[in-house]
Amino acid sequence: MKRLLSANITKMMKYIDIGANLTDPMYQGIYNGSAKHEPDLVHVLQRGWTGGLDKIIVTVGTLADCGPTFDILKNDDRLYATVGCHPTRCGEFVADPEGYFTSLCRQIEEHRERVVAIGECGLDYDRLQFCAKDVQCKYFEKQLELAGKYDLPLFLHCRAAHDDFTDILHRNLDKLPRRGVVHTFDGTLEAAEALIADGFYIGINGCSLKTEENLTVAAQIPDEWIMVETDSPWCEIRPSHAGARHVKSKYPTVKKKEKWEPNSLIAGRCEPVMISQVLEVLAGIKGKPVAELADQYYKNTLKMFFPKECVRE
Repeated sequence: MKRLLSANITKMMKYIDIGANLTDPMYQGIYNGSAKHEPDLVHVLQRGWTGGLDKIIVTVGTLADCGPTFDILKNDDRLYATVGCHPTRCGEFVADPEGYFTSLCRQIEEHRERVVAIGECGLDYDRLQFCAKDVQCKYFEKQLELAGKYDLPLFLHCRAAHDDFTDILHRNLDKLPRRGVVHTFDGTLEAAEALIADGFYIGINGCSLKTEENLTVAAQIPDEWIMVETDSPWCEIRPSHAGARHVKSKYPTVKKKEKWEPNSLIAGRCEPVMISQVLEVLAGIKGKPVAELADQYYKNTLKMFFPKECVRE
């Protein structure tokens, strides 16, 4: 009886994955340039919808991602997208800054009903081999103009760059009418509180829940300021992670990519359906019911990215 009740509660819960990299070659069966199995995005998405996902926001990290992303969106009106340039790809602006910016504008305008955020943009000082600090800062700030121009929130990335990141945001706050979310947050409680004070939500996924310190921070972030994501195919909750002890939902999984089958996940490749595990960890560390948190985070996400639906709710 308890098992049946649990299953019914799960069916009642709705999730929104605010960050999934669905154009990644892994969903075409390609790993490190080598084909291991047939494309399976259709199966990945079906698992997500069956598992309670109501919407997925597909992360765009560069202008070149836009075409494949909007091709995917054509097939399902539950899919939405960001438009922007990831900090490690900001070198793409350099040859023709205005042309690149104009092309981003064009993508937003041509797909206005499906674009819900500007991003993924921000700063990443852990991977400066891909793009220098000054280039990242310049074109992060440039992309903030898009938020004001199109009245859209931001989907933000910050890694090892908190001071410069917040400095840039602070001097542009008046241009950011709808703020946004800092995704894959793994910083300090003080950093989270400062972002919240400026009106930014905190995005939590498996990479936000790796260590005991991460769990201590996440447990103290107010629920009304949290959104959940998978960042798939990355950021799965691994058995070695501190948060793993709170994970309850398990999925049929094959260990070898070459042994792929339609109804199984692949070990090491995260999928949107695994957002349930992020919720389970948050429920475990906060001592609250999963259903309660799922409802709160769903409402948070509607408020930021789907305000028209928030009114209907």
